[in-house]
Amino acid sequence: MHPQLEHQLHLTRRQLLGRSGAGLGLAALATLLGDKSASAQSPSPGIGALPGLPHFPAKAKRVIYLMQTGAPTHVDLFDYKPQLERRRGELLPPSVQMGQRLTTMTQSQRQLILPGIAGWKRYGKCGLWLNDFMPHIGTLADDICMIKSMHTDAINHAPAVTLFLTGAEQPGRPTMGAWLSYGLGSMNEELPTYIVMTSQDRELSCGQIFYDYYWGSGFLPSRFQGVKLRSNGDPVLFLSNPSGITAPIRRGQLDDLAVLNRMRHQETGDPEIQTRIAQYEMAYRMQTSIPELTDFSREPRNILDMYGPDVQRRGSFAWNCLMARRMAERGVRFVQLMHAGWDQHNNLPTQLEVQCRDTDQPSAALVKDLKQRGMLDDTLVIWGGEFGRTVFVQGDYTQRTYGRDHHGRCFSIWMTGGGIQGGITYGATDDFCYNVVENPVSAFDLQATILHLLGIDHTRLTFRFQGRAYRLTDVHGEVVRDILA
Repeated sequence: MHPQLEHQLHLTRRQLLGRSGAGLGLAALATLLGDKSASAQSPSPGIGALPGLPHFPAKAKRVIYLMQTGAPTHVDLFDYKPQLERRRGELLPPSVQMGQRLTTMTQSQRQLILPGIAGWKRYGKCGLWLNDFMPHIGTLADDICMIKSMHTDAINHAPAVTLFLTGAEQPGRPTMGAWLSYGLGSMNEELPTYIVMTSQDRELSCGQIFYDYYWGSGFLPSRFQGVKLRSNGDPVLFLSNPSGITAPIRRGQLDDLAVLNRMRHQETGDPEIQTRIAQYEMAYRMQTSIPELTDFSREPRNILDMYGPDVQRRGSFAWNCLMARRMAERGVRFVQLMHAGWDQHNNLPTQLEVQCRDTDQPSAALVKDLKQRGMLDDTLVIWGGEFGRTVFVQGDYTQRTYGRDHHGRCFSIWMTGGGIQGGITYGATDDFCYNVVENPVSAFDLQATILHLLGIDHTRLTFRFQGRAYRLTDVHGEVVRDILA
């Protein structure tokens, strides 16, 4: 068969329509490029939103996900069990472990109970117990919902992170931010809809890798993937014009290139050509918007001080948190901050306090900053990792090099703003911080709840790929309605 004829037979219905003289492809392109006249005719809340979305009134417009990779230890930070001190050094009862599969790091050792390594205090009118290492988050006690009954089957970091972000342990699915970009569209024309920033502990103690698929678009068109801002050099590669290229010259180049790309799209129907056009246009606008976004010179001193001493160090978690607030107020729909350093297998007594010091104040400052600007009511903030840590020690707790192993049966995260009820604790674990005993919440339940707060029925936001209608929550997920305001 002639190659050109074979290609025509493989055109999708959408691609075929896009080649017609009526120019459906060009109409879609107008939306991608932020055509105000096109978007003004649509009731959709965002530029390029799917018809019919949101499915119902939304409580939140945007999300800031403070993803703490490496798995913060709920035993030491959030899930206070005073009776554990009396059991220090005892074997974890088999009736509690119930034959749980352990990693190779601890399956051959004795599972000796280690209570929390620091003190605890109660905060707020709600009386939330928190570790002494998190006094700033403690000041948010009456604003946050602490979920103590998270659970997951994933036992290794990358699959567990991938599950929370994409709804599957295997790479290849769209991330939550990509789904929201696809469904709800953009709230601004100057910055990407979905932005990602990464940081890690100052000592570089954690070997966790930030894979590109943590912010990928999977089988969705690639224009929906997250844009990662770098901590060194230009925040985005090739953002600056080459020497001798002025803004008018660059504008003319992009216009000519767009004409050629549209011609090619009419010939092939390849949707990635539309993505290229849209991304070129976004890059052109970002040449102005990104330098302004990253310029803290007009931030008041009291705001900078609120985020802590690390806020001026590019690439720090504090710097990223202030950036998240600035992105939120400029209309970025999904901000994903990923901070590594919580994988404390053998440095718990030395590194946990350092990690809390790096993240506690900036996390709290972000929430307070949003609140005082009147933005917290429609901004959903999520803080949490991919699983928890074992109540039994890894190594010898009489030495200085000990820690805790991975634990997915129960762990804690907290949420605030955007339709979440503050000052409550949801779910509970047993006396050993080992099993959920009340109101279990899975990654799929969390995802369904996040989408619900954004006005989306998680069972109805789908994309057909390889003959199947996929969704973020796969075939699972229930909205956790008891935590909604």
